[in-house]
Amino acid sequence: MALSEQYLEDDIHPIDIVETLAAHHDWDFDRIADDQIAMAVEGQWRTYSITLAWSAYDQTLRMVCTFEMEPPEHRHGELFEVLNLINDQCWCGAFTWWDEQKLMVYRYGLVVGDGQTPSADQIDTMIGAAVMSAERYYPAIQLVTWAERAPKDAIQVAIAEAYGRA
Repeated sequence: MALSEQYLEDDIHPIDIVETLAAHHDWDFDRIADDQIAMAVEGQWRTYSITLAWSAYDQTLRMVCTFEMEPPEHRHGELFEVLNLINDQCWCGAFTWWDEQKLMVYRYGLVVGDGQTPSADQIDTMIGAAVMSAERYYPAIQLVTWAERAPKDAIQVAIAEAYGRA
């Protein structure tokens, strides 16, 4: 049964769907408000903090996936350069650096419009894509900031998706 088949009514709140998905995947979560939920999703490299918020005004489900980083100040230029290279490869969502909070951020907004509700499958795919992108590009970011590799060299690590485990 598809994840969306359990939702037959159109008036289900998108954050209720996210909460059900979080419970289904056994992710730690906290319903911050009626329109917002935060959860922790374990990846291979990091635990990612993911927050989803529903805006009824513009019918958008906004997602922010973050992980902590403390890159050396003298590497910020190279960090921004590798983020530009990464974002050129990301068709859904984008990475940015929040310096004040010391967080790497992947953001995405799912616009549904026409009074529709995003499906459980759409939301699950959105969360999965965020974690997959963070996992895929994390090594390149680390190589640039800590191993002082050139951004163009470091991004080669993420060019092809890895299969299996070492």
